[in-house]
Amino acid sequence: MEMITMQVVLGAFLVLLVHVFNVLVLRPRLLRAKLQRQGIQGPSPHFYFGNIPQIKTIFLEVQSVPSIHVKGKEEDASPSHAWPFTWLVVTDLEILKEIIMYTSLDLGKPTHLAKDLGPLLGHGILTSSGQLWANQRKIIAPELYLNKVKGMVNLIVESTNITLRSWEAKLESEGAALDINVNDDLRSLSADIISRACFGSNYIEGKEIFSRLRDLQKLLSKIHRGIPGFRYVPNKTNRQIWRLEKEINSKISKLVKQRQHETHEQDLLQTILEGAKNCVGSDGLIANSVSCEKFIIDNCKNIFFAGHETTATSASWCLMLLAVHQDCQDRVRAEVLEVCGKDAPNATTLRSLKTLTMVIQESLRLYSPQAHASRTAFKDINLKGIVIPKETNINIPVPILNQDPRLWGPDAHKFNPGRFENGVLGACKVPQLFIPFGIGPRVCVGQHLAMTELKVVLSLILSKFYFSLSPSYCHSPANHLVIEPDHGVVLKMTKI
Repeated sequence: MEMITMQVVLGAFLVLLVHVFNVLVLRPRLLRAKLQRQGIQGPSPHFYFGNIPQIKTIFLEVQSVPSIHVKGKEEDASPSHAWPFTWLVVTDLEILKEIIMYTSLDLGKPTHLAKDLGPLLGHGILTSSGQLWANQRKIIAPELYLNKVKGMVNLIVESTNITLRSWEAKLESEGAALDINVNDDLRSLSADIISRACFGSNYIEGKEIFSRLRDLQKLLSKIHRGIPGFRYVPNKTNRQIWRLEKEINSKISKLVKQRQHETHEQDLLQTILEGAKNCVGSDGLIANSVSCEKFIIDNCKNIFFAGHETTATSASWCLMLLAVHQDCQDRVRAEVLEVCGKDAPNATTLRSLKTLTMVIQESLRLYSPQAHASRTAFKDINLKGIVIPKETNINIPVPILNQDPRLWGPDAHKFNPGRFENGVLGACKVPQLFIPFGIGPRVCVGQHLAMTELKVVLSLILSKFYFSLSPSYCHSPANHLVIEPDHGVVLKMTKI
């Protein structure tokens, strides 16, 4: 009996060993070999850490210089290895155009995202692929169409005025000119807006969820993603992550249960609840993989995170640029006062704020919230004559594209909102490669809400305050899952 038990244990160990060898060594080498036979070269990976050490070194080098290095044509596609995944970094314009136009579900989000960022995003619309993603988009997207967003303008104005009154109160009590770190206030403002849009009358409880999501985001941005098994180690950081995930899921479940026993409000939460109910199969699952409860929780977290974090960060970068370029700030303020007068912006007047729109577009170009767009080939696909093997991950470095002279001209590194005078078509030589809200069919469903919120918030700030960059401001963009100012944006503000 003991002999049989030992044989079973030994057999299981050998199976595990073969699996680890296949995942860790064999499969990545086969993928790299297929790419190398087509002339695509890349750095040699470490057995265990892959190319993570080289990637970290490059990040440190980039942070030490004021501009971003743009790859030459000989480096337009190169594979790297972050265990246990093979990444193909692509900057070739023709291949990128084909990726963006690719509508098949065979090119989706990397499967590891739902694992590495599971506590924050789970299998929500930002990380899922295939039929599950298609169901999610079908449910959520209609609630964020432009005609629906127009009805949220008054809500955005109301929330923004609360924040601006707090700034006015500080100026009245502490002096005519005051340094204000706007980053946290804008994040709280954006959280208030998306909470009201998502939760209706329960928006206060929604804001508590945002606070914990922010803490979770900070923790996840610091851990060593890509190192095998690290997320299962019960160290201090992972224990904090697990605790926060449990608290967030519990709070969302509580709100869902409250909604099921209350008068229905037609907001995003109600839309997700009804959509999930309509998509559940006989087995209680959606797309045969995700339970109804998990579907609701994960998509709430996705909307909360994407709906407030990226917009708040974009507003901070935009204010920083306007603080540096006073002449542009004066022009945009003059436009706001001419179009809106003493009234708050509305859905009609927002369309007339052309200069402000150009400033926002240029800010999104120079300081895109996302560091990269990523895809995984779920089967072998052909892109411009290059066969991308199944399971290869494709990485599109957004900041490099956004400052590529081939697309934007010789002043690609400079702040020049005028380049958007004739829209994206006139600004970029390949307009479809301007991707501030994602690429192809997976473009962000909340892009209309984000742009509307940015226009309202910035126009109201400009109509009430003059501002310049404080001497205490430290310019340090950092990737905390979103590219944000690491030390905030400190502005010297005076009331108009």
